[in-house]
Amino acid sequence: MTRRHLRRMAILFALFGVVAGLPACVGSSSTPSPRARVSATAPTSATALVSVSTTVSAHGAGAAEEPVSPARRTGGALPPMLIDLIGNGPFIAVDQFGYLPGLKKVAVLRDPAEGYDSADQYVPGPMLQVVNTAMNTVVFSGSPTPWHGGAVDASSGDRVWHFDFSAVTAPGTYEVVDVARNVRSARFEIGANVYRPVLVQAVRTFFYQRAGHAKLAQYAGTRWADGASHIGPLQDTQARRYDAAGDASTQRDLHGGWYDAGDFNKYTSWGAGYVVDLLHAYSESTSVWTDDFNLPESGNGVPDVLDEVKWGLDWLVRMQNDDGSVLSIVGLASADGGGRPSAATRQSLYGNASTSATLASIAAYAYGAKVYASLNMPAYDAYAADLRLRAQRAWDWAVANPNVIFYNNDASRGTAGLGAGQQETDDAGRARLRLVAAVYLYALTGDATYRSYVDSHYTEVPMFSSWWLSPYDAGVNRPLLYYASLPGATASVAANIRNRYTELWERADYAGWGAIAAQRDPYRAHLDGYVWGSNGIKAQMGGMFADQGLYGLSQHSSVEIADAGAAYLHYLHGVNPLGKVYLSNMGAYGAENSVDQFFHSWFADGTPWDSVRDSQYGPAPGFLVGGPNNTQYDWDSRCPGISPRCGSTRPSPPYGQPGQKAYKDFNDGWPLNSWPITENSNGYQATYIRLLARYTK
Repeated sequence: MTRRHLRRMAILFALFGVVAGLPACVGSSSTPSPRARVSATAPTSATALVSVSTTVSAHGAGAAEEPVSPARRTGGALPPMLIDLIGNGPFIAVDQFGYLPGLKKVAVLRDPAEGYDSADQYVPGPMLQVVNTAMNTVVFSGSPTPWHGGAVDASSGDRVWHFDFSAVTAPGTYEVVDVARNVRSARFEIGANVYRPVLVQAVRTFFYQRAGHAKLAQYAGTRWADGASHIGPLQDTQARRYDAAGDASTQRDLHGGWYDAGDFNKYTSWGAGYVVDLLHAYSESTSVWTDDFNLPESGNGVPDVLDEVKWGLDWLVRMQNDDGSVLSIVGLASADGGGRPSAATRQSLYGNASTSATLASIAAYAYGAKVYASLNMPAYDAYAADLRLRAQRAWDWAVANPNVIFYNNDASRGTAGLGAGQQETDDAGRARLRLVAAVYLYALTGDATYRSYVDSHYTEVPMFSSWWLSPYDAGVNRPLLYYASLPGATASVAANIRNRYTELWERADYAGWGAIAAQRDPYRAHLDGYVWGSNGIKAQMGGMFADQGLYGLSQHSSVEIADAGAAYLHYLHGVNPLGKVYLSNMGAYGAENSVDQFFHSWFADGTPWDSVRDSQYGPAPGFLVGGPNNTQYDWDSRCPGISPRCGSTRPSPPYGQPGQKAYKDFNDGWPLNSWPITENSNGYQATYIRLLARYTK
């Protein structure tokens, strides 16, 4: 199994719930009986590594060139006794971007008891204050409440208190202050649209991931300007089949698309999933999306997120064969030693068509056709019509060819190295992809053939077959909820989907309502385990709450639903044991401690883009990294104790830490292999964007 095989499997499982070889989720000892359970447990076969950062970047250091307001950057004068951070992490963790006025606001106060920072100590004073930094005035005072009677949380190793300052609703810049202990939080804003600058940067990461498109300085910033990549001789515009690199008759123009993650490969099944998620991000929050994200297409009258989606869809169009099948992958050359993508010069090779790639593409073609037709713009009518025909041709081919398999990274099948990970799935995975394809074809066409397929097969998914609801099945559950909302969907089937989802969710002992959230996770964003891609699964969990409101499923109020989903955003924005904003280089947008470096071929160790703090440029802003992962990956075999390959010892953090502390800002290659912790993924990114858009105006 290759170096990133398992990460890729985990990503696809989270997106589609269809990866071969992954066992069913295993609940913790406190989960209900299998007849009524909701799980946030990770698949046990997704093994991985661990880590934690002790570095805080200065405000704006190496950040993107678009500045924030002076008030946001500097705030008002601070009482001289207060300090930024103590020890290895913040003692008062807050969402460093801010909070919406009408939602819950809870600072988490932490006393490290276990893990790398256990020597640090903090017991909050009896009263805390919320200070308006512009006015240097106290606007709220209150007492902290101990979590779980003062117990130590196993997932973080921390003893925790909550400080609820939800009563503060006036727009402004604030911090939480413990005057008695000389401790303050990071600064944050309260306002109706505190997340919009974050959303813009998160979406713009897809522009940096574009293959074959020049990153001109006026759009990318001078730090990340680059020429178009992978358009040289025998590269994307002249790609050849993986087993016929010298045969010009296999040559295809397969330019465009996105680098999938920190490598420069383009995977069809996963890329189609990103298109669908971004289209939902648009459809679920249409008022959010404007035409001013500073992309090359900005100002063309189309929301910029749809311009970005079209870049991915256009590549999927090129990947389709005349018979309707879709090629599975384009393996791209990486820049040797790291650096600008345009420095990559080696040959591009593509993989054969497969049933799984074709089925995944159907959903993207069909939903794309529906969304672009809804724009009512003549320039997109022909485009939408073409996508519709492509979706139907792909369906016909997949029905006639249900088991065409292509393993893009398997030495035993002669395809080792065609991509960093394996995206092929099994019979159950293809069945789920076909179900999802039928959902989107029905949504597009209203054809009873596709509705009948959904009606005949929806009970095969774990939500029905195993009474199991999990963020790892979001790739099939969310499309089923969408189907249940469609006009003309079979009424009984729609009711069954909605009722089963609601029943499982409301019975869940971890779902997050009220006191339950405080009992399961002191940081208010519960997962049963921290494995490869935990940040992506956190975003999926937040999305599950957002879906409650979107589809009117919950017995709880809209505010309760919004609070529960926002808690997962707060975690990703700094309400975690590290006080870490898990987005890269966000100092210019309000983060006092965002990701300094992460695994990426462009922003590699030792390059000018290596580190916000220590390199010439630092990485581009807005990338969501994989996140805490305490499954140890394969360090035990590669770095047994003291090892010349790994230094004096396995670094801890991340090694051997409680789950939520199993993170570190680092981008080392072999043998430490930082990618199970810090590599980005378009899958994490699209899921996060979809959630964040629900809280943005």
